[in-house]
Amino acid sequence: MAQEPAIRVAALGKRYRLGEERPLRRVLERLRGRAGEPEFWALREVGFEIARGEALGIVGCNGAGKSTLLKILARITAPTAGRAEIRGRVGSLLEVGTGFHPELSGRDNVFLNGAILGLRRAEVRARFDAIADFAGVGRFLDTPVKRYSSGMRMRLAFSVAAHLEPEILIVDEVLAVGDAEFQSRCLGKMNEVAGRGRTLLFVSHNLAALKALCTRGLWLDAGRVRAAGPVAEVVDAYLAANRERAQVPLAARRDRAGSGALRFTGLELRAGAAPRAGCAPATALPLAIALRYAAAGEAPLKGVRVAVLVLDALGGRVLATDTRLVNADFAELPRAGELVCEIPELPLAAGRYQLNVWATVAGDVADHVEDAAPLAVEEGDPFGTGRTTQAEKHGACVARHAWRLAAELDPEPSA
Repeated sequence: MAQEPAIRVAALGKRYRLGEERPLRRVLERLRGRAGEPEFWALREVGFEIARGEALGIVGCNGAGKSTLLKILARITAPTAGRAEIRGRVGSLLEVGTGFHPELSGRDNVFLNGAILGLRRAEVRARFDAIADFAGVGRFLDTPVKRYSSGMRMRLAFSVAAHLEPEILIVDEVLAVGDAEFQSRCLGKMNEVAGRGRTLLFVSHNLAALKALCTRGLWLDAGRVRAAGPVAEVVDAYLAANRERAQVPLAARRDRAGSGALRFTGLELRAGAAPRAGCAPATALPLAIALRYAAAGEAPLKGVRVAVLVLDALGGRVLATDTRLVNADFAELPRAGELVCEIPELPLAAGRYQLNVWATVAGDVADHVEDAAPLAVEEGDPFGTGRTTQAEKHGACVARHAWRLAAELDPEPSA
């Protein structure tokens, strides 16, 4: 008899109502024969199966329905239509701090999560030291979680989810909150979990990590399954679609996140010794990234932070420009305008890249567009030697450097 899958999803749908939640008003409108608030389907007719011990990587742009799907599978929210059959104990890391009681200490939350997963106190106690060591929050274990930073909560939450040995581990993009060293340990732990025959669901924009960890891929697009199959084939199809999407004018893009208090309406690359539009970006030459924007309201924008991220072909971050990094957050901006980021010497080897744009207003995300524009960097002469650099051969980043003989040493005696 064939083994039952760990997860079976059939005709799954999730509907949200847009606007303020007013049940009484909705009843009155129905009695009067009027339509209620507009509806939005985050998921529609989603179906797939995951075998026990399989690692599934889920990709998709902003608003594709990835997080909604994981919340349904983690039993955080209920579906509107269809069903999701889950066989096995589920450990999940979706939003930072999910499953933690803010008034309880880190120690108490570890035992609380163990109880939720059906483990006896002795079983949690046997794993407690490993959880604390991995999370690196030992000094703060008896401090209420509400006083933890977002990074501390994320580290402890991942450690709990991974070490309490669930049959199914669900991990969302929240790993981006941690530092590089902790992200590397998390990826190693997920690889270990998958290698022990447990089922893994992993959502990430880091497609290289996703391809390394997972055997199968699932591509969600506008709430529907666009492709499913071997992870390399799904990722390649997703990347091809992203390249096409990046050709759409920024003002016309609908796959964006944020409140809308500010919206990017255009992006222009101006390159060359005297940066201008139409000049191809090249290694070590100046590049200006011009972003046009417009506000939703009538008042000037206050407390604006802007970032442009450069990603490689697999979605790995290779360069970040951020107003916060250079103390250039804008206390006040007019309702519409153009912001320009100037890079005196583009430190990228020749190759193809993608740009993500992101902005916050008064601390809240206002606009976030992935694959907002392509960046094709041509060969330059960064060292003045006539020797060029290519991303595939030398890596994405180019740094000016020099070599010299520091000292002459005696040869080591032969053995």
